[in-house]
Amino acid sequence: MTSTDAHSATATRAGAGWLLLTACCLGTFLLLLYTSIVTVALPSIGTGLDAAFGSRQWVIDIYTLALAGLLLGAGAVGDAVGSRRLYLVGLSGFTLATLGCGLAPSAAALVAMRAAQGVAGAAMFAAILPLIGLTYTEAKQRATAFAVWGAVAGAASAVGTVCGGVITEYASWRWLFLGAVPVCVLTLYLASRTLPVVIEPGAESASAGRRITDIDWPGIALITLAVTAFAYAVITGGESGWDTAGSTVGWMLAATAGCAFIRVERFATEPILPLGLFRTARFVAVLLVAFGYYFAAFGALPAIAAWLQTDVGLGSLATSFVLVVQLLVFIAVSGLLGRQLHRRHPAWMLGGGTILVGIGALAGLAVTAGNGWGALLPFLVLSGAGAGIVSPALPAAAIASTADRYAGAASSAANAARQLGLALGIAVCGTITRTATTDSISMALTACGALALGAGVAAVHLLRREPD
Repeated sequence: MTSTDAHSATATRAGAGWLLLTACCLGTFLLLLYTSIVTVALPSIGTGLDAAFGSRQWVIDIYTLALAGLLLGAGAVGDAVGSRRLYLVGLSGFTLATLGCGLAPSAAALVAMRAAQGVAGAAMFAAILPLIGLTYTEAKQRATAFAVWGAVAGAASAVGTVCGGVITEYASWRWLFLGAVPVCVLTLYLASRTLPVVIEPGAESASAGRRITDIDWPGIALITLAVTAFAYAVITGGESGWDTAGSTVGWMLAATAGCAFIRVERFATEPILPLGLFRTARFVAVLLVAFGYYFAAFGALPAIAAWLQTDVGLGSLATSFVLVVQLLVFIAVSGLLGRQLHRRHPAWMLGGGTILVGIGALAGLAVTAGNGWGALLPFLVLSGAGAGIVSPALPAAAIASTADRYAGAASSAANAARQLGLALGIAVCGTITRTATTDSISMALTACGALALGAGVAAVHLLRREPD
């Protein structure tokens, strides 16, 4: 290639790069929107499909579980088939699954389509960060791109909660899914037109030469089984009792699959999660933060939405207006203070932000004073601020927590931990608040606060052991 051609290619790459970021952020927004968009609408979905408590829980949880369980494995598949191809296939599947959700005739069909959404979303999620990293090679551009992506990722869940309430108030819950199909198609078009321009052939995989047969399929199967069985045990225990056969089998499967996963990863040639990463204090801290802040900030929102509607007496639209406070604070903190906060040591940015989320959850105990929805404001403000501190910085912190050759595994693990935190947060808080009373909400917020405080304090300790 001549110098003129090289300059032209670089210019084309730079010009199209922001379009690629747009395509990646739209995909991220869509897949994370659906972690929470059914939050406020769940009572309406339950009534419309005559769904029992357990089925309603699975409408939310099966999606986040698929994301958490398959994200690590999807990253390995991306190394083999290419991030561009994986993203386009995942986005196509996500579009079809979203349409299927909107047309679902029963609760079982909706749960099945939500699972398909989650599988496709995991493929998209695993491809997005490598695509961004390969497009933005300059340090300043890469930092900007990851900051924008992190802000979008953090805001998407909160936006989903608000959109769910607004759409449910004025239309059928089915439009939560049908209304997004045109956006999915637009994102697919933009990605298909942009990615071939930006990504040079053969340049998108750091693991060139890896084949499908090299993928750690046993590891993928075992971690997915362990995560799903654990959530099933929690949901079934809360619905039918902790001593029931279903809950007991779930705990046993989760423990067995988890132990088998550790053993398989120890001897795998290409493990999806190298166990040696856990000897790095910063990597462990990143996982604790990812799990803890997402659990505590967003895990209780479905239960809170149900409480506001059934116990406090608000409609779905008014409920959304209450919960939007968290989103507004998140946007303000991540957008206005992000640059200054990112100059701080990771211990205070990641660990401190998670501690702030925990303090916010404990402040939510003010609901026991009988002040209605107004008592939730301290939780919404403080958790939004804490999430706004953590979320934009988490992707870069995950990549920086390990050696370059493990950057993909580290970022995938952080995203998986975040989704696992959300899935288990929804499951645990849903189990505690099955009757959606003031006392049960206070118990759920106590659990969220204790977990976030523990994760944040541990992260500060671990991160201060290593230089910035």
